[in-house]
Amino acid sequence: MNAALKELLDLLDLEQIELDIFRGRSPEERIQRVFGGQVAAQALVAAGRTVPDDRLVHSLHAYFIRPGDPAVPIVYNVERVRDGHSFTTRRIIAIQHGKAIFSMSASFHIQEEGLHHQAAAMPGVPAPETLPASQDRMRELVGDDPMFREMLARPRPVDTRYVTPLTWEAHRDPSLRSSETQVWFRYDADLPDDPLLHVVLAAYASDFTLVDTVLLAHGIAWGASNVTGASLDHAMWFHRPFRADDWLLYAQESPWAGSARGLARGQMFTPSGELVVSVVQECLIRVTNP
Repeated sequence: MNAALKELLDLLDLEQIELDIFRGRSPEERIQRVFGGQVAAQALVAAGRTVPDDRLVHSLHAYFIRPGDPAVPIVYNVERVRDGHSFTTRRIIAIQHGKAIFSMSASFHIQEEGLHHQAAAMPGVPAPETLPASQDRMRELVGDDPMFREMLARPRPVDTRYVTPLTWEAHRDPSLRSSETQVWFRYDADLPDDPLLHVVLAAYASDFTLVDTVLLAHGIAWGASNVTGASLDHAMWFHRPFRADDWLLYAQESPWAGSARGLARGQMFTPSGELVVSVVQECLIRVTNP
């Protein structure tokens, strides 16, 4: 297990400071705001700590209200909205400096038998082992830029392999523009057999590339000085159990952008083609001198 993944697992091990109140921290990095996937993952951990083990999370709906301050802890207040025979509902508010920075509703469900179908087919893509790591592809693009070099030198908790072009590649070659992004990802370690942990890690990874999908359609490079972006809201549905330490294909598309906002949708598939997670996010994107 690399140091970055160990650090992430430590971040997800929240401190309980009172009944239904938890405290989390951010990694010690020089970043201006807390990564949205981290807040969503920690909020889901807080909710899961208040739910019986026989109930698995099946959906979450979240809003990013204010930028998170990485220099101070985040307090997560969990409200026990309902404990029914089959479903459990929780509302979570993340607080910093006395103000809400994030809110989430999460629903948990006992395992039941029922009707089953899957209309979505996994795209035909190369196997992840045949693709270079995304950091290696980025190193070839950024050259000697010291800021990017430092960022790319940091170990990542999750291994990502892009099937489709990176935003920097589409920025340089307009023919590569597309409204679709496909990326394999996995956490490269043997993780515990804890269903909530694997769902939480998928939630963390789900926020990495959705904004890229919107930018890719316009050939705008993520990280360029003229681009600012942030997640506005985020929804996920977890269809069946999966493991985050096995490869998952994250197929994403952006059906619309306008009014400084962009919509992106995603589906996560196992290598055998099973649809395990669906995602929808709206993001804020502002571009100066496009």
